[in-house]
Amino acid sequence: MTALLSLLAAAQAQTAQLRILGTTDLHMAALGYDYYQDKVTGEYGLENVATLMREARAEVPGVLLVDNGDTLQGNPLGDYVARIKPLVPGEVHPMLATMGGLGYSAMALGNHEFNYGLDFLDQVRSTSPFPLLNANVRSLDGQARFQPYVIRPMWLRDSEGKVRVVRVGITAFTPPQILQWDKAHLEGKVEVMDMVEAARQVVPQMQAEGADLIVALAHTGIGGAGAGGEAAAAALTQVPGIDAVISGHSHAEFPSQAYADIPGVNLERGTINGIPVVMPGSWGSHLGVVDLNLTYDAAAQDWRVSSAQGSLRRVWDKAGKVALVQPDPQVAASISPAHQGALTYVRSKVADLSAPVSSYWALVQDDPSVQLVNNAQIAYVKAALADTEYADLPVLGAAAPFKAGGRMGVSYYTDIPAGELAIRSVADLYVYPNTVQAVVVSGNELREWLERSAGQFNQITPGKSGPQALVDTSFPTFNFDVIDGVTYRIDVSQPSRYGPDGKVANPDAHRIVDLAYQGQPVRPDQRFVVATNNYRAGGGGGFPGLTGENVILRSPDETRQALISYFEAQGTVNPTADGNWSLVPVPGARLQVFTSPAGAPTAPAQAKRVGDAEGGFAEYVLTLE
Repeated sequence: MTALLSLLAAAQAQTAQLRILGTTDLHMAALGYDYYQDKVTGEYGLENVATLMREARAEVPGVLLVDNGDTLQGNPLGDYVARIKPLVPGEVHPMLATMGGLGYSAMALGNHEFNYGLDFLDQVRSTSPFPLLNANVRSLDGQARFQPYVIRPMWLRDSEGKVRVVRVGITAFTPPQILQWDKAHLEGKVEVMDMVEAARQVVPQMQAEGADLIVALAHTGIGGAGAGGEAAAAALTQVPGIDAVISGHSHAEFPSQAYADIPGVNLERGTINGIPVVMPGSWGSHLGVVDLNLTYDAAAQDWRVSSAQGSLRRVWDKAGKVALVQPDPQVAASISPAHQGALTYVRSKVADLSAPVSSYWALVQDDPSVQLVNNAQIAYVKAALADTEYADLPVLGAAAPFKAGGRMGVSYYTDIPAGELAIRSVADLYVYPNTVQAVVVSGNELREWLERSAGQFNQITPGKSGPQALVDTSFPTFNFDVIDGVTYRIDVSQPSRYGPDGKVANPDAHRIVDLAYQGQPVRPDQRFVVATNNYRAGGGGGFPGLTGENVILRSPDETRQALISYFEAQGTVNPTADGNWSLVPVPGARLQVFTSPAGAPTAPAQAKRVGDAEGGFAEYVLTLE
């Protein structure tokens, strides 16, 4: 009996180590290449992350590599593969072929994987060298629409030097909001479960099939422990059986101080509720590393996580503005044919541009980069509705500054020089493959639309000493809709009428003042057509009155194509903003604004540079009297 107990104790003491490497939100950034500026960069790119992968693999013997989705869309290379030179039957998507060469075991379907439609996605999946996973998108009959999980055997050497098999289950989830964001592609074709609910169903199935450990590829942000919806990563850590979470979608980093106040977070260990979590930035800016120390449970005859560590490794030093790695040549060699094709495409001429266009001050004043998009949308919708019942209604345009710095960094701005206007410049103005749509709204709904948009700004106290940050950096700039065709001002001394969730937070607050059409105040019952995109018209961003029910035009054409047609018709484009919106003066207030140092030539007269800021940004103080 004593000998038997000794053998059992030895078995119980067996340990092993498993390392999980993760990427997320690559958005077709196979290379460190800025297609919009047509130049090499060391700030991001799978080719740079691949070097970190090689280093991380050399440190430990047992390594699993996974990707968390939003991989196949996001830059002109993605558009080139999906739209310009479509895949032929049997062809492997070049991004997935490149990732296969690096040894990826699985990839989640992020929300942007659905942007090109289910037929394209099914074609890509059929030839992928590794499974593309999702467990919460279902067919209308309730069955899994995609492969919900995979179980990978990992051969690990234990503490006694013996080779052991650890069966690692990998599953994946995407935000339920895809039904709104890609309504045109998904309506009437799929259903989407809440991510946590789906996890509670699929994890026991994986365990029943022999999974010793379970990794959740959670294409979702990190909210409070009980949060669901679009930010469910923390909630997923509380699903029994999940041992590690690769999160994403938010284009942020975890562990980082930005999440220090989330319940259950341990930044030192990189865990939430004791479960290791990593969110490796975006575009290949970081590599997520999860180290699991495993102990064999002889009684249960399986492996358990005894301790864990989540951490990030970066490819770029923002402060020093220097690359921290050399790119892996294997990636460039693999993606080269598609990359060269994309370059030829983006360099083709559309029109001439009479003056530069940039978005460095698009959050502070009316801006030509947004104006051009609205002009093109309005022209498109007017033509489309010319012979309809809506022909006599005023047509307005709603567009946002997609590239406005923030968490994407000091280089993430639209910056197009005067001269030849090429396809890359159009993609620089409009980075998403959205389609043109139009909605009918009342004057009151128009005002509430703008109130929601005005959540971009912090509340400013008149007369307060010291600078006050004007822009709320937690508010996505793609939700800062500027509506052209009317005039209005934004009173930032008022609190935001809407909260981050799109619900009324301050019922008595009204930031939008002097809203007028052709010089006359907008009446609550006045009717307008607003040209926008499928994301916003379908409810994306949580805007009041926009649920998809008041859409009157669902165009098959992408907004970028509308821009191209508009520019081609002009021949020479004269980019000017009409100044239809402005901020109400705040007496005695000094407004703190951060932008790229490259924005100095176009700075407003009221803006004064006062120094440098973290990440290479320039700090300005704006006074509005």
